[in-house]
Amino acid sequence: MSGVKCTSRRLKIFCPLLAAMFALGAAGCGQATYDMPYDPDAAVSGFNVISRQNSKAAHTFAENLCVVTGDVMDDETVDMTNAEAAVLFDLNNCQVLYAKNAHEKLHPASLTKVMTALVALKYGNIDQVMTASNVVNITEAGATLSGIKPGDTMTLNQALYALLLQSGNDAAMMIAENVGGSVEHFVELMNQEALELGATNTHFMNPHGLTQEEHYTTAYDLYLIFNEALKYEKFNEVIQTNSYEATYSDSTGAVKTLRAQTSNLFLRGNYKAPDNITVIGGKTGTTNAARSCLMLLSRDAGGAPYISVILKAETRDTVYEKMIDLLDEIQN
Repeated sequence: MSGVKCTSRRLKIFCPLLAAMFALGAAGCGQATYDMPYDPDAAVSGFNVISRQNSKAAHTFAENLCVVTGDVMDDETVDMTNAEAAVLFDLNNCQVLYAKNAHEKLHPASLTKVMTALVALKYGNIDQVMTASNVVNITEAGATLSGIKPGDTMTLNQALYALLLQSGNDAAMMIAENVGGSVEHFVELMNQEALELGATNTHFMNPHGLTQEEHYTTAYDLYLIFNEALKYEKFNEVIQTNSYEATYSDSTGAVKTLRAQTSNLFLRGNYKAPDNITVIGGKTGTTNAARSCLMLLSRDAGGAPYISVILKAETRDTVYEKMIDLLDEIQN
């Protein structure tokens, strides 16, 4: 090792090791065998111990979600010929119980308002006082309104009942403008949230669901959106409510009364779910383009939750009749 000269403290420490390596190499130690050869994968190896301490489990995106790759229609007693798309998911077991055209892009009508509520709860404050502007003046024939006029003030909490129970399109516009700063920015947040949830076959043009050409979603994407909205206590509270009444103010300070009753005919008693199934709540939607749509959270006799969605049923009666057939799959 006369050719190796250590000139610094760090090298003085390293050089003996280097000298040993040269010596071993000269002796032909590369051909030697050992009783206990080093294995980085061995349970006691320093590499293995350190890597295990520093490792983090990577969770897949759909780890706790139901995944649909195609139609699931094993039970021929479920006849969905009068509906374009339908899904039924067992949330606890992440199991697909039924799926027809789950990824077909369709008009969602007022099921849109579930995303509106989700974005409002995520970015707003339920106690914030909102003021209506001219955006609440919706003149489309047949559009459901809550009677909100420019200058009216109410809290986000109150507006959510008008939005989800009464399906007020004027309430949707007021929420969007006040929470998003503008309706346009709020819709951007809706689309951003959809992408974050994996609802990649969804695109919103407005916060209420009135028909626009590039406003669409799928039965599966609505499941993703609804499933996320259910994480908010206020959302759960509102969709389970049968009727709601509150006072708010007009532009002069005069008191007005908001009266909202659920549009969900299961909650109103017009239709009955199958035995041992309880409909907790959900959202309805109807337009000429979307026809009749319905999305529900239900529970079985043991309290296990299920999400079901039907899109583009021929009539309102059809969507409820088909939903009963779909919910009956929970017991099979």
